[in-house]
Amino acid sequence: MIATSLIDRRGVVLGGALLLPAGAALGRAKGDPIATTRYGRVRGLTDQGVLVFKGVRYGADTSTRRFRRALPPVAWKGVADATRYGLAAPQTRAEEPTGEDCLFLNIWTPALDAGKRPVMVYLHGGAHAHGSGSDPLYDGSHLVRRGDVVVVTLNHRLAALGYAYLAQLGGPAESGNVGNLDIVLALQWVRDNIAGFGGDPSRVMIFGQSGGGAKVVTLMAMPEARPLFHRAATMSGQHVTAAGPMHATARARAWMAKAGAPDVGALATLPIDKLVGAMGMTDPLEGKGEISFTSTLDHGVLPRHPFVPDAPREAAHIPLIVGNTHDETGFWLGEVLKRGDTSWDNLTERVAAQITKDVAPDWVVKRYREIYPGKTPGQILLAASTAGRSWPGHLIQAEERAKIGAPTWMYQLDFPSPEAGGVLGAFHTLDIPLVFDNTGARGARTGDGPEARRLAGRMADVFIAFARTGDPNCTGIPAWPRFELGKRPTMVFDVDTRVVDDPRREERLLWSVAPYIKPGG
Repeated sequence: MIATSLIDRRGVVLGGALLLPAGAALGRAKGDPIATTRYGRVRGLTDQGVLVFKGVRYGADTSTRRFRRALPPVAWKGVADATRYGLAAPQTRAEEPTGEDCLFLNIWTPALDAGKRPVMVYLHGGAHAHGSGSDPLYDGSHLVRRGDVVVVTLNHRLAALGYAYLAQLGGPAESGNVGNLDIVLALQWVRDNIAGFGGDPSRVMIFGQSGGGAKVVTLMAMPEARPLFHRAATMSGQHVTAAGPMHATARARAWMAKAGAPDVGALATLPIDKLVGAMGMTDPLEGKGEISFTSTLDHGVLPRHPFVPDAPREAAHIPLIVGNTHDETGFWLGEVLKRGDTSWDNLTERVAAQITKDVAPDWVVKRYREIYPGKTPGQILLAASTAGRSWPGHLIQAEERAKIGAPTWMYQLDFPSPEAGGVLGAFHTLDIPLVFDNTGARGARTGDGPEARRLAGRMADVFIAFARTGDPNCTGIPAWPRFELGKRPTMVFDVDTRVVDDPRREERLLWSVAPYIKPGG
């Protein structure tokens, strides 16, 4: 039994699941729910009518299996405490306790009966390097109350521990994708255990934002993952390619040198702090930011890129929502936009620093001034950086799915954050509290006024309907057609939620003159 001194102030168990003798309560109410898994029983708690299980172990400690496929849990006797979040994966700039024993998931459910409810499994963002499933924005209580669904979030290995590709350096063949294999293990756990939490293992939806959305589309390209889920939604997860094996090897080699590992074998025994510290190094290929580790084209676990050369036909039967926000880059350009010092003199230089397509930035500025003669330099910076950096991947996903007739729906969030008078627009991450109906949660930047709450209800209901039926159409929104290349119908979520054919057409055509190459690939 773990002493309470090993539980931090945020309620995160330090060191893994807390095992209790059968019948022990650890200060919990007598009626707290106990569910049975294949590995043992777990005790959760009840929160305003929702049954919540936090820190449920789905995999064994990974510290002895660095860069290798994780193992299922070891069965336990008695009752495991599931009232506190488990450790997050080791990462730089951690905001919560971390450790290599991090394979835990969290469940929100209305009841433990055989309700056969849709299961909504959320994959957190953070560029494959940061985050966990315990962010307050991911709390599933409101979705459960709104839609009689089961919500699951999870932790998995991140950054180098989850995605360093060591196969060409003598390491495990699967090393470049063990973070994704952790998610596969969690989905296998859901398949085998979620009925005991009131869920239907034949109606599992995966959804995620940013890096989480990228993981969603990557799982659709993984043969081992595809049978484990039945609907998918990517929110600002614009990845169309994984990291190539040669680039991934170069990054792994640079990271090993920074960590002081002469060979792959040494990585197994180096202190975790050294490995994490080296993950903060500047990316050796891009020359900026932290070193980038992401899903890797390894010709095994991941045999192809998610959307190159096309959408995988093997996943064509899985309905997909492709979502983006109108002003994605407001998330990164916040301080610049708030300062308001973008001028016609420095606009070209600032656009050049943000875009990923290889086009002349002065030409971009000229065209934007023609398309939007009333926009300020700061507004053009926001529009051009979003359309030239974040939007192209979303378009490719929807377009390639449309070409093979796969059921796909596209949305765009136009509802702006109220921060700084709205100058940041509808930026990256803003759809998370709306989809979870958590506009009042800590960290939500939507505001919690009537309009935000109304829109959150709409978006939550859409995702609930999609989880239930594989079609996002529901009461409260206009009829939402599938995406097709002729009209390009897109649901625009805003105070006035509506379907728009080919939104931002002139911008799309402007950027279509050059191919999109995902940074870091």
